[in-house]
Amino acid sequence: MTKEVDSYRFLDFVTRQVLKAWIRLEPHREIPWAPLRKPLPQAKVALISSAAIALKTDAPFDQEGERKNPWWGDPSFRVVSRGATEDDVEIYHLHIDPSFGKQDLNCVLPIRRLEELEEAGEIGEVSQKHFSYMGYTIDPTELLEDTAPKMTRVLREEEVDLVLLVPV
Repeated sequence: MTKEVDSYRFLDFVTRQVLKAWIRLEPHREIPWAPLRKPLPQAKVALISSAAIALKTDAPFDQEGERKNPWWGDPSFRVVSRGATEDDVEIYHLHIDPSFGKQDLNCVLPIRRLEELEEAGEIGEVSQKHFSYMGYTIDPTELLEDTAPKMTRVLREEEVDLVLLVPV
């Protein structure tokens, strides 16, 4: 069975065309790079997923705001603890089929795969805290100016050495 992602499904025709043109006009930006300061087998690793994953005990991501205004996406983030399972979370992303992540959380937040790397000595330690935000945010200003610095503060408090991004 082929699964397709329709990133434009909540957009009217004109908005869809504007976005496609806008994407083509985006300037190339350098990707920031920071070398790892210690060997990987000593590094503490965390994950950041764009799948809008939240623990069932947390507030859900705002899907109604995006349904009303597809130009907007909930810029907040949620912490997903190490050891979280499919039964512990909900996936609130409107532009993906959440069923694959509900069947196997590793599809959208590969915590168990990281634990296997830790057990094999490939990485030093899996962080107790991982993060998720709602991807497909048309205007990333608030994500970049508010959300990312907040996540970064927690990552520093947790003494995380390496973050793996899980784009969904």
